[in-house]
Amino acid sequence: MVEPINISTSSHEHLTLLDLQLMVRATLESRFCDPVWISAEISEMKVNRSGHCYLNLVEKGNNEGAPRAEARGVIWRSAYATISRKFEEATGAALSTGIGVLLRVVVTYHEVYGFSLQIVDIDASYTLGEVERRRRECIAQLQRDGVWDMNREIELPRPMLRIAIVSSATAAGYQDFMNELRRSAYRFRTELFGSLMQGEMAEDSVIEALHLVAEREEEFDCVVVIRGGGSVSDLALFDSYRIASHIAQFPLPVITGIGHDKDTSVADLVAHTSCKTPTAVATLLCELAEMEMATIEEYSYTLRDIVLSRLNSERLTLERHSAEIARQSVVAVNSMQHRLTSIEESIATLARTMIRSEEQKLSSHLMVVEQSNPEIILRRGFAIVRGSDGRAVDIQNIKPGADVNIELATGTIEANVTSKTLR
Repeated sequence: MVEPINISTSSHEHLTLLDLQLMVRATLESRFCDPVWISAEISEMKVNRSGHCYLNLVEKGNNEGAPRAEARGVIWRSAYATISRKFEEATGAALSTGIGVLLRVVVTYHEVYGFSLQIVDIDASYTLGEVERRRRECIAQLQRDGVWDMNREIELPRPMLRIAIVSSATAAGYQDFMNELRRSAYRFRTELFGSLMQGEMAEDSVIEALHLVAEREEEFDCVVVIRGGGSVSDLALFDSYRIASHIAQFPLPVITGIGHDKDTSVADLVAHTSCKTPTAVATLLCELAEMEMATIEEYSYTLRDIVLSRLNSERLTLERHSAEIARQSVVAVNSMQHRLTSIEESIATLARTMIRSEEQKLSSHLMVVEQSNPEIILRRGFAIVRGSDGRAVDIQNIKPGADVNIELATGTIEANVTSKTLR
C-alpha cells in the first residue's frame, strides 16, 4: 500500500510549479529506484541526428482502439547501438513501429519534459513470442472459418502463362521476378497490380490489389504475391488475418514468394503454392511451362506412334484384304470357268440330245411325208382325179359331164363324168 503524501497548502502558502514538479520527481525516484520490466507496443519511433532514439509506447485496448496507456520512451545514444543490434540479431528484424516489446526501463521525471521511460534493455524473446502468438491466432481463426485449404484445392490451369502480379513496382523482388521470366523461352503475359508492401497502408493496399485481380479473374491463370526480403516486422504484414483470408478464398490459384529462404508467413501457408523468393516463383512458372511443353511433346510423340502403328496395321489389313481378294478372284474365276465348262458341256449335250430328238422327229416327219408321197399312194392302188385345169377335184364340186384326167401309178386316163354318188 503506497502511503499518501500529505502536503499542506493554501492560497497564502502555495507551491510553485517547479516545487510541485520537484516533489513529483522525488516521489517517483524514491518509489522506482530500480529499473522495471514492462510490456508495450511501439507506436512511433525516431532516431535523431545525435544518435538518441525516441519512442512512443502504447498499450492498446481489447478492441485495438484507443490506447489504454501511453508514455514517451528514450534510448540514449550510448545504449542504442548495443540494444538495437542485440534485438536485430535475436529477431532478424530492426526495432520498428507496430511491434510488441518487453522493455527494462528506468522511470524518470523532468521538470520541463515530464514523465518518460529511459529504456536500458529489451527482451527480444518476448517480441518473437508475441509475433508467434499473433501468427497462431491467425492460423486458428482461418481454420475455424473453414478456409484454410480452399486455395490449395484449386486445380492449376494448363498452361499457366497469364500472370497477375501483386507487388510494388519499385521492389527489387519484382524486378528479379520479371528478369527471370524474360530469360525464359516461353511468352508469359503479365500485369502488375501495384501495391504497397510495407507501412501502415500496406494491408489495405494488398487487399485492394487482390480485389482488382478478382474482378478480372477470367483474364488470368493465377496471381502471384511477391515481396523481397525484409525485417520480421516488415514481413509480419503477411501474417495478417485479412490478407491471409483473402488469399485463402481467392478464386484463382495464388503463388507466393515472400521474403528470404527462411521466412514462412501465414499467407504462404494458405496460398496454393509457396516459394521461398520472388525469383523462385518465376523459376516455378518457367518449370511448369517446360513441363507442359514436355507433356505436349510426349503427347505428340505418342500420337505419332499411334498414327504410325495404325497406318501399319491398316496397311497390313489392306495387304491381307488385297491378297484375299486376289485369291477369291482366282477361286471365283476358276469356279466360273468350271461352271462355264459345265454349262458348255451341258449345252453341247442338250444340243446333241435336241438334235437327235429333232432328227428323230424329222425322220418321223419324213416317213410321214414319204408315206404321203402321191407316187407311193398311187402304187397302193389309189388314183388322183384332176380337172381340166390340172387341179385335184373334190367330188362335191365336180359335175356330171365334166372331163377329168385320172392319174394312176402306171399312167393317165382321160374320162368324162356321167354321174356321181356322194357318201
